Amino acid sequence: MLPPVLEIYAVWLRGDDAGAEVADEFIEHFHGARYTGLIGGAVEVYVRSAGWRSSADAPRPIPVPGREPPNGVPQAEVVAVVPVLGLEMARAVEQKNNPWRAYAEDIVAAQQASPKRVCVFPWIENRAAVDGTQLGALFGRFQGIGAVPADWPAEPRRQLLCRDLAQAIAQFSDDRRLQIFISHTKHPATGEEKPVSVLIDRVRWIIAHSRLHEFFDAHDLEPGRDWDRQLREHAATGALLALRTDLYSSREWCQREVRIAKENGLPVVTLDALSAGEERGSFLMDHVPRVHLAKEGEIRSDADIRRGLGLVVDECLKRALWRRQRRLAEAAGLDIAWWAPHAPEPTTLANWLESQNLKQLRRRKSALSGLRVLHPDPPLGPDEKAVLDKLARLSGLKPLDIMTPRLLAARGG
Repeated sequence: MLPPVLEIYAVWLRGDDAGAEVADEFIEHFHGARYTGLIGGAVEVYVRSAGWRSSADAPRPIPVPGREPPNGVPQAEVVAVVPVLGLEMARAVEQKNNPWRAYAEDIVAAQQASPKRVCVFPWIENRAAVDGTQLGALFGRFQGIGAVPADWPAEPRRQLLCRDLAQAIAQFSDDRRLQIFISHTKHPATGEEKPVSVLIDRVRWIIAHSRLHEFFDAHDLEPGRDWDRQLREHAATGALLALRTDLYSSREWCQREVRIAKENGLPVVTLDALSAGEERGSFLMDHVPRVHLAKEGEIRSDADIRRGLGLVVDECLKRALWRRQRRLAEAAGLDIAWWAPHAPEPTTLANWLESQNLKQLRRRKSALSGLRVLHPDPPLGPDEKAVLDKLARLSGLKPLDIMTPRLLAARGG
C-alpha cells in the first residue's frame, strides 16, 4: 500500500554458523506480533548469504538509495545492514580479488553516500575476525550491537541483539537520544516501602548495566518539578515506564503522568509488580502493554525487567515507523482524520477531539460513512468501539470508522 519504510539486511558468510541463527532471530522478532500491527512494508527483514551467480560469488546486491531498485520496487526510506563478522568472512575479505571484499566495501560506500538513510550495525561473532584484519578496518568505524563488558549480567543473545538493533534504528530514525521517564509511587503503602525502593533501584541498575544507558536518558518523575513540560517536549523521543505497585494507580501524580504521556503519544509500558493487590484500578492505567514481574524470593525477576525494557524499545521504534508511514500516506492522499499512535480510548479520544476544530470535522466528507481513525493492530472489540462512537456522537460528529491497517488493506485503501 505504501513504499517500504525500514529494511533490515542480515549479511553473513556460510561457515560462520551463528550468522544463520542471528538472521532467523531478527526475522522472528521484527516479523513477529510486536510489529505486525503496522501498515504492511513498515519493516522487512532480508538475508544476504548465498552467492548470487554461483556458490563462490558474493550475495545479491542490497538495494540502497541512489541505485535503481529491482523491478521498479519503491526504495525503502531506511536501510539497516547487520554484517555478522566471523572468521569465514574475515578470510574472504582479506583477499583482494574475492567478491566478498567488494561486497563489504560496497556496504561501507553506501553508508557514506547516504548517511541519513543507510545505517550499519555490525555484530562481532568472533573477536579474532576483526583484530588487525581488513574486515575490522572496514567495519570498525560503525557502532556495533550485542557487545557488553564481561562483568555485566549475561542475557540471552536473541534478547540482547534484537533490543540493541531496535534501539539503534529508533535513535537513528529520530536522530536524537531517547528519553525514558520512570513513573513510580513516591509514598508506598506501609510495609511496601522497601520492595518499591528495591524495584526502582533494580530497574535503574539494569539500565545502567546494559547497552540501554548508551541510548536512554532515564529520569525519575518527581512532584514539584516541571516534569509535565518535559513529557510534552520529549513526546517525539520519549517513553514512559510505569512501575505499577499496589498504590500506583490511586496516586494523583501517577495518574497525571500516565494521562499526559498518553495524550502526547508517548509509548507507555507497565511493569506489573503488585503484591497485595489494588483496592481499585484506574481506567487511565490500562490499555497499554504490560509485563508481569515475577518474584524471585524477595525481589523481582531481572529477566522480566529486561523483557519490559525491550518492549519499551520496540514501542519507540514502532512509533518512529508509524510517523514515517503517516507522512507517506498523507502524501498519497489517504483520507485519515486521526492517525492514532496507539489504539484509541476515552482518554486519548477526548484529548484529540479537544485539539480539533469540531465544526470542520462535522463538515468533513469521508469516503465511508464516518470519520476514519487508523491505529496499529490489534483491533478494538465491538464494545470498545461502541463506547468511543458514543463519545463522538455526543460531540456532534458522524460515527467513527475505527480501523487497523489490516482492515484498511482489506477495503483496498
